[in-house]
Amino acid sequence: MSIVEQSMTSVAPLEPPAGSAAGLDRVRTLTEAALEVLGQVSAGRPGPVTAGGPAAVTNAARASLSGPLLPEHPAGALETFVTMVRDYATWSVDLSHPAALARMQCPPTPVAAASELVVGILNQSLHAWESGPYALELERYVVRELADLVGYGPEAGGTITAGGSISNLMAILTARDSVLAARMDRRAFADGLGALPRRPVVLATDATHFSIGRAAGICGIGEDGIVRVPSDELGRLLPAELDRTLTGLPADVLPVAVIACVGATDQGWVDDLPGLSEVCRRHGVWLHADAAYGGGALFSPRLRERLAGIAEADSVTLDLHKFGWTAATSGVFLLRDAAGLAPLSQQTTTLNAGDDAEAGFIGLYGNSVQATRRAEAFKIAVTMRALGRDGMAAMVDGCYELARYTADQVEARPGLELAARPAMTTVLFRFRDEDENDGDGHDLDALNGALRRRLMEQGTVLLARTRVRRPDGTQPVFLKIMILNPATTTAQIDHILDQIVHTATGLTR
Repeated sequence: MSIVEQSMTSVAPLEPPAGSAAGLDRVRTLTEAALEVLGQVSAGRPGPVTAGGPAAVTNAARASLSGPLLPEHPAGALETFVTMVRDYATWSVDLSHPAALARMQCPPTPVAAASELVVGILNQSLHAWESGPYALELERYVVRELADLVGYGPEAGGTITAGGSISNLMAILTARDSVLAARMDRRAFADGLGALPRRPVVLATDATHFSIGRAAGICGIGEDGIVRVPSDELGRLLPAELDRTLTGLPADVLPVAVIACVGATDQGWVDDLPGLSEVCRRHGVWLHADAAYGGGALFSPRLRERLAGIAEADSVTLDLHKFGWTAATSGVFLLRDAAGLAPLSQQTTTLNAGDDAEAGFIGLYGNSVQATRRAEAFKIAVTMRALGRDGMAAMVDGCYELARYTADQVEARPGLELAARPAMTTVLFRFRDEDENDGDGHDLDALNGALRRRLMEQGTVLLARTRVRRPDGTQPVFLKIMILNPATTTAQIDHILDQIVHTATGLTR
């Protein structure tokens, strides 16, 4: 008996590959068991999350994960899987529940969820041709189609990313390299930012998503390299203020990017894209449109006009795990001119050998900041082709109408205050009485924070929180309803608001 054969007799039986005939049979058994458990958990939970709050989740996790990650004598695959699925599902947020209203997490469609299983079994990657030949063509197809939806021409390009933060990072990276190459003949990706005669900066408002600051830090510009442009009372970037700020920059500062908001995460407004693009062109600055949330309007003929001018932006961020009803992650980074990605492909490796490329064996390593990368385009393509143009429009419009209905009901209920009419699918409100304090000495900021936590502890309603800027300079706490589930009914919204008022009233007694 060989050494290899001897060693093989002393280990546990090997699991078959998931994509083999035996493996597919195991996957079928495991999937059926998981679906049964998920159904049981869903039927037994009345709210969007199991009641108990952080302490209950921590205690449950400690109990179920008390053993070692690598047990000496493991249970079988089916037993382990079922146990962990039950624990995971019990303490997860049920995004299909109508009261799961806190975050920009959509409930994926069944076809999107099933697509995840296929992606996991086949385990393709996009960095090299031999790692996923059809997956490569699928991503190119999805990028072309989405670029066309934005309004870009045949020179456009892009990549699927691990979410809006990575897309925004790539926007800062491509803007930095493109502007420094054009204005200073500097190859920033290769040469770095040392000894630059002018310091690169990014221009944005205080309402810009926090990922922009992180991206600026990673790209060597630094969070302190973000120049804050004065905005209007809502936080919108004004073309006139941008022009004034760019004109007044010191001579040793080089503006490389302006960040436009296309669907603010709180109030859903969209910056003046035509006006901003005209200013950026005149000053030779890259314009990036962060449409991670608002990009969903592209699917709706009714709402699309609010994104007028988006095709004038040099790059766009989309998140299809928000409006797109696919599972995370489904971020997209698009460029009006694919040449902006060139610095990423200049690094020579065995993944982009010249003779392979000439023969057509080309991966997408040079299009991304990642090497190994999942075939996220599969679930995007399956979902959109299954729903079609009218189906996607109906989903977006349904969420928008539900947000308008929710705002109407907030205004109609004594004790609730609406911040503003919804521009997209977010509804900002708070509990209050006639005075700034509720009459019994309750501070409204503290009260609404406590209300949110109480609802989560009870497992009845999940809400987000934010601060709303007011003309007098104050920024009171408001609660946020985020509607991304078009299956929610108006009766369910009524019930949710009644629960909120009832719980808030109990807190003030």
